Amino acid sequence: MVEIREVRTCKERRDFVNFPLKLYKGVDWFCPPLYSDEMAIFGSKNIYNDTCDTVYYSAYKDGKMAGRISGIIQRAANEKNNEKRVRFGRFDSIDDQEVADALFKAVETWAVERGMDTAHGPLGFSDLEREGLLIDGFEEYSTFEEQYNYPYYQKLIESNGYTKEVDWNESKLTVPKEYDGNIEKLGEFVMKRYKLHIGPAKNVKDFIDRYADGLFDLIDKSYDKLYGTVPFTDAMKKQMIDGFKFIVDLRYVAVILDENDRMVSFGVCFPSIIEALRPSGGHITPGMLLRFLKAKRKPRVIDLGLVGVDPEYLNKGISAVFAAALMKMLREEGIEYAETNLNLEDNYDIQNLWKHFGRTIHKRRRAFVKKLI
Repeated sequence: MVEIREVRTCKERRDFVNFPLKLYKGVDWFCPPLYSDEMAIFGSKNIYNDTCDTVYYSAYKDGKMAGRISGIIQRAANEKNNEKRVRFGRFDSIDDQEVADALFKAVETWAVERGMDTAHGPLGFSDLEREGLLIDGFEEYSTFEEQYNYPYYQKLIESNGYTKEVDWNESKLTVPKEYDGNIEKLGEFVMKRYKLHIGPAKNVKDFIDRYADGLFDLIDKSYDKLYGTVPFTDAMKKQMIDGFKFIVDLRYVAVILDENDRMVSFGVCFPSIIEALRPSGGHITPGMLLRFLKAKRKPRVIDLGLVGVDPEYLNKGISAVFAAALMKMLREEGIEYAETNLNLEDNYDIQNLWKHFGRTIHKRRRAFVKKLI
């Protein structure tokens, strides 16, 4: 028999956060999130409390925790898209259809009682969180930005009446074996033609002081129509800036400005930190910090965190400038490969950008949808 409990007590919250750590213990492909960040979702200072209604459920079978799920009514997203949707997220379960069915029924009932007519996910509070179910690439390392899951999750979700809404792919980018330097030459030509230049910065603090406002404006503008995005709030901006201070290295960041110093494009990459986080289960420990500093100083892999282009420049070859900068970074820093993270399969602007590289599409993720009423 399956029992569903709404997460309320401190112990239930810890069990909710610890469940995937136990479920994926010993799985090398799994990258844990920061434990403190996961616990913070329950707190009064959660930055999404002003725009979201949330619920968290845990499933127990034969007295043992067997699964979990969250429900999120993202009011800002619903208002933006004129929808009545609930997002399901943080779904984890043993391979048991009865457990999964009970979890989804709980979220769907909660959502319908609040006037929602559609469920979709896996999604978080915003696209800054982990999203999408891994459906291909189960023997590939997850990144810090994205979640790993077992192959059977797809069956558990689809058996509850969910179907594909969108797919993302993820790619490994390398310097082509027969690299001729033409993309870098094209990038230089575009920069000269449109009187563009790379924005300077003395250090990370200087970078944030100079470019944070322009970067957030450009994210809102360039990401506005993409699936699952929500407008930035001041609290979201502060959280992202705090994260930048912790992980960003100026070697892997670039902003492109026009002749009036207006930002027209940016790229933010992060050193891969899965090897730093995995041994500690996402807890910040002295050992984790030492491994993190080592990964940051000389990364083997970099993750493409954010890429944005002013829509006015999409047809002016600005993508060649970003591709050239990334190619130069891979060559000069000795990076084994860059990981793109999630790219919508029908976002042809970003898909075409990667044609300049040696590219292997190694993972695919899916968001599912179901009509509730």
